[in-house]
Amino acid sequence: MDVGVWLVGARGSVATTVVAGAAALRAGLATPIGCVTEGPDFTGAGLPPLDRLVFGGHDVAGPPLVKKAEELSRSGVIPAPLPRLVADDLEAAEAEIRHGTDGDAEPGGATGQAAVVRRLAADITGFRERHGLARVVVIHVASTEPPVAPHPAHHDLGALTSAMEEPGRVLPPSSLYAFAALSAGCPYADFTPSTGVSLPALDELARSRGLPYAGRDAKTGETLVKTALAPMFASRALAVRSWSGTNLLGGGDGATLADPAAGESKRISKDRALPGILGHPVEGQTHIDHVPHLGDWKTAWDHITFEGFLGVRMSLQFTWQGCDSALAAPLVLDLARLLALAHERGQAGVVGELGFFFKDPLGLDEHRLQIQYDLLRAWAGSPA
Repeated sequence: MDVGVWLVGARGSVATTVVAGAAALRAGLATPIGCVTEGPDFTGAGLPPLDRLVFGGHDVAGPPLVKKAEELSRSGVIPAPLPRLVADDLEAAEAEIRHGTDGDAEPGGATGQAAVVRRLAADITGFRERHGLARVVVIHVASTEPPVAPHPAHHDLGALTSAMEEPGRVLPPSSLYAFAALSAGCPYADFTPSTGVSLPALDELARSRGLPYAGRDAKTGETLVKTALAPMFASRALAVRSWSGTNLLGGGDGATLADPAAGESKRISKDRALPGILGHPVEGQTHIDHVPHLGDWKTAWDHITFEGFLGVRMSLQFTWQGCDSALAAPLVLDLARLLALAHERGQAGVVGELGFFFKDPLGLDEHRLQIQYDLLRAWAGSPA
């Protein structure tokens, strides 16, 4: 049977690239470069085929997917002929996009966030029923939110459910989507550093419903390099003294992260890996600057100082330039397939082995990229 992929932020650059890319793979117009789950280590894992994925989602704005794909084509993110060649697939996904939420009351007058969750969950349930899907995986790829202040109800599902029936904002939008996904019986992944499913009350909900989830903040660029490079220093007993990075981002992601509050969520996420790998804090900061002219491209420049034998001071620099949507889209497809597998196996709660994909991995206190991959590979090959 087909598997649904419900994208929160369904008209954004990443989601559009996901839908167009999956259609291109289905039609034999592209090869699955960047799709981890298409590698030989996952051949026998029993993952749903890429050509059996059906797309829909929530969004609050944005042009239709065909128009968005044309925009991405003009900027070089999607090959020029592709929007025309996969227009039918884009239009089919567009027909399954429903209006999302900013976290406030419903337009019809209901004042509690519980009403928002019920509507969002009904949208997902309707999608599953219309297409006769075996299951639906919900993945949050919308804009990053600022960190949220703790609320007592975040720690207990009963208290949270009661609080959401009352007027007022108890949860940020990302957590409303997570609540709705779990309420609809769907596995869930946080692709961004937003609060999402990370609250204890939502972990309780996932476990009570027998649902797997994963997150947070997919690593597609600078942090990916960090988690591959930092273990080299640690294993060779070289003393890293500072690690500073400057990130230049364009497009919608850059505009969002230009807001200091939203940018703080990203910086916190990006800075988690190094102390965990090196075993101690290091000097230096991560800077994020919005450069609109870059569009969907991003550049990261890192400067590292370290000491060798007899305290000799040395340094290393690297520059990473990449297309954000092209790096992210195959990981969304990977996560959809892996969470569908976890759901089929009956796994409930956080799937820490999917931490390979994230900067701030839920359920996994391990940041070394190769070890994360080994854990993922072992998990995928186990029928447990």
